[in-house]
Amino acid sequence: MDKPQMIEHLHEAVNYTVYDTKWIPLSAKFVVLGSKPNSQGILDIYELNQEKLEKVKSVTKKSAFKCGTFGASSLRNRHLAVGDFEGRLQVLDLERPDMAVYNVKAHTGIINCIDAIGGTQLDCGAPEIVTGSRDGAVRVWDIRQGQEPVVDISPPPQMGDGINKSASTRRDCWAVAFGNTYNEQERIVAAGYDNGDLKLFDLRALAVRWETTLKNGVCGLEFDRRDIIMNKMAVTTLEGGLLVFDMRTQHPTKGFSWAEERNAGRSVGSNGIIQGPKATVWTVRHLPQNRDVFLTGSGTGSIRLWKYDYPDRRVIENSDGAKEGVAGKLQMVSAVTLSSQPVHSFDWHPDKLGLAVAGAFDQSVRVLITTKLNTL
Repeated sequence: MDKPQMIEHLHEAVNYTVYDTKWIPLSAKFVVLGSKPNSQGILDIYELNQEKLEKVKSVTKKSAFKCGTFGASSLRNRHLAVGDFEGRLQVLDLERPDMAVYNVKAHTGIINCIDAIGGTQLDCGAPEIVTGSRDGAVRVWDIRQGQEPVVDISPPPQMGDGINKSASTRRDCWAVAFGNTYNEQERIVAAGYDNGDLKLFDLRALAVRWETTLKNGVCGLEFDRRDIIMNKMAVTTLEGGLLVFDMRTQHPTKGFSWAEERNAGRSVGSNGIIQGPKATVWTVRHLPQNRDVFLTGSGTGSIRLWKYDYPDRRVIENSDGAKEGVAGKLQMVSAVTLSSQPVHSFDWHPDKLGLAVAGAFDQSVRVLITTKLNTL
């Protein structure tokens, strides 16, 4: 057993649908966001207390919570930004969560995804939150600037038979992520959509830097690190797709090179053999202590640990003089089935190597320990 093992340490059943899980910075506590049967939002805070989970706080709100992030908050404040089913963005002080620090009607539809940056990084620009919604819009927020987004990337209004035609042509944004924030000027937002569209928005130039269309809808995406010059971006899709793009070199016509695994969502048998039909890969999360290691959660209830191996040369020069990136290889390190339902949320602890929390659609939250990560 020389390779890393993913072990379920603690298991907590809840009476609501779990949509997101996040560790509270500098603590042994995590937040669970979800929807009660009556569609109210619920926020539970759990603390690791030796060999058990202890619920220390529970907050109910009017509308179900879909996603959350601590990325725009300082370590001192530890404010949680949440998106809900009514399209509202709220920033909550977990010490006093009943009254939001910031509250805005951000979208006309459910906020599917959220990311944030600038809370803890130095010399990387303003603390900002990005939201993606069913209304097709991607919006960037600086809560110090009032109730309007600082950047609004909305689909153009369509000509046709009024509102219904316009709404039907807007793509549902399923995933957003910040990247390339290596100084106070540069910042990029990546967005993935239900039809497979994948776009990079340059916030400094206020322009689309690159776009492509994948075979299936984009469910999850993440840069290996947000606060460096773009290095890699992992993307997961419906039908078992996992792609890792090398973001260091952009060819003028071919774009970015990538490595691909088309069976990343299939189930894992007790013997470790991959089996069954392709399933959605819901989420991807890079290990904070090693950006070349990441985990995916699938619709079969399994999770997989991956390692990206770089090629000998990352760049080649074509006959026309243009530089083109060379993709590496994906290596599956370990896999385990946690649930009979999709594992759709996952968060590594930022400080404790191998400690993680996962949410699944079986109305459960699991604390996991992954061993031997320092050997990869």
